[in-house]
Amino acid sequence: MKKLFAVPTQGKHLCAHFGHCEEFAIIETNGETIVNVEYIQPPVHQPGTYPRFLAGMGVSTIISGGMGIKAQDIFAQKNIEVFLGIDSEIPEKLVEKYLKDQLVAGQNLCDH
Repeated sequence: MKKLFAVPTQGKHLCAHFGHCEEFAIIETNGETIVNVEYIQPPVHQPGTYPRFLAGMGVSTIISGGMGIKAQDIFAQKNIEVFLGIDSEIPEKLVEKYLKDQLVAGQNLCDH
């Protein structure tokens, strides 16, 4: 089964705050295998822009350190899975952990 992940990044590692990322790593999987990794620049940041942008791409799972409540609400409305409180690491490693059922969410690193 194909699945599309988005990981907000800064310097090719997970960015602690979803809304402050330089790029998104868009990672496509097929079953338990990563088949494609692409780094894309997000649109200009406005409240709600990033969630709608990623939903429009067909992303089904977000892996992030922290995220504001508005973005969380938009993802929930669109049935997009969100993992928060994740420590900084390269996106591929995070998706591999997810695929092995080893990705553990922690405390949201965002306070708004």
